[in-house]
Amino acid sequence: MSSDPRAVTYLREHREDVVDLAAALVGRDTQNPPGDTRELASWLESFFADLGIDTERVASDPTKPNLVATLPGATDRTLVLLGHLDTVPFEASEWTREPLGEREGDRLYGRGATDMKGAIAAMLAVATAYVETDTVPATNLAFAFVSDEEVAGSAGLPTLLDRRGLGADACVIGETTCESDRHSVTVADRGSIWLELEATGTAAHGSRPMLGENAIHRLYRAVSDIESTLSEVRFDVDPAVRALVDDSVEYYAPRFGEDAARTLFERPSVNLGVLSGGDRVNVVPAAARANLDIRVTAGVETAAVLDSVREVVAGHDGVEISDADWSVGTFEDPRGPLANAVVSVAEGVTGGRVYRRSATGGGDAKRMRNAGVPTVEFGLGTETAHAVDEFTTVGALVGNAEVYARLPDELLRQFDSGTRTFDSTGASPADTTPSRRERRENDAR
Repeated sequence: MSSDPRAVTYLREHREDVVDLAAALVGRDTQNPPGDTRELASWLESFFADLGIDTERVASDPTKPNLVATLPGATDRTLVLLGHLDTVPFEASEWTREPLGEREGDRLYGRGATDMKGAIAAMLAVATAYVETDTVPATNLAFAFVSDEEVAGSAGLPTLLDRRGLGADACVIGETTCESDRHSVTVADRGSIWLELEATGTAAHGSRPMLGENAIHRLYRAVSDIESTLSEVRFDVDPAVRALVDDSVEYYAPRFGEDAARTLFERPSVNLGVLSGGDRVNVVPAAARANLDIRVTAGVETAAVLDSVREVVAGHDGVEISDADWSVGTFEDPRGPLANAVVSVAEGVTGGRVYRRSATGGGDAKRMRNAGVPTVEFGLGTETAHAVDEFTTVGALVGNAEVYARLPDELLRQFDSGTRTFDSTGASPADTTPSRRERRENDAR
């Protein structure tokens, strides 16, 4: 590979340092809620200060600060390495390991070990390697660490983008994108429609149901009609999206089955997440409510799918859409410079194929693309994110560090080679109309 060998050699010679950094991060409790990351942010500021790198703190909530530290590069190109400091909560009594960090052999256990303090540790190791070897990265390296990601809070990346911005040529988010020995870079997310449906009926005694109109029945018939109608929809996507759909299907097939994986990306998915109504078994309910989560592949006009849902609901008496939030899926060209750079480096480090796929949901990558920054996600790790006894491995930590360290050189090479650039929203102008309220969806990686 064409990366500066001194930084990579340093990382290989200091494998245990990466593990120690991960342990230090995991050892600081940043469960969200409440999401207080002040102690960890202060530790990071001291870490970068020791390297001679200044940090900027950007916060709308003082308990949930965001940090940016920039290592100057040899060109005016900028690569952002982005991670989130908060974790999901844990119940210590359910764990067989210490939730705030326990090492056993090749494994480091703890909340956030793989989601995503392990990747952040790798980023910190990269900064250390460049400084300690007195080498300059091919691009500026901006290390951005945000809070509040796990609850889709506005104090995190939205605040950072609004108050400071993250102008850059490319961004890699350290979310774990690899399962067992299957490696991938996520170059897309899916669009979403979150619907709240309300139904009204006529109350009656449960012994005389014919005298009433059951709101739950009305609502469920409408939901069933929505599911049936959308099951007949087949997406018509452009060639770039078709390529990433095919890779996504191949990647997910061992886990979901090929037919299910193909359906997931070629048709809308619908999940009935909430269905409520009635308060007594012997009363015909006069009101009911449901919440639906509909996802569509990047490049699909989310608004058009929502219009078809509205038509279905309009055909059901007593049922209406009381709330609708939607977002458009975004994607990078799977053969563009950023994706090519990550795949080239990651395949060299892992020695195996790296799929170019879509995430099943969406998150901070969508926010970054919508802010005009080409963004992908890549991280070696384990399938234990959010799980009891979450862990990462020494191999994943060191592998991530080497990938991130090699990226500036390879990214610059891809840009200089004239690889085509691409609209990071991956959508037509009509598709880029912002949703009424952008909301982050949890991604089942």
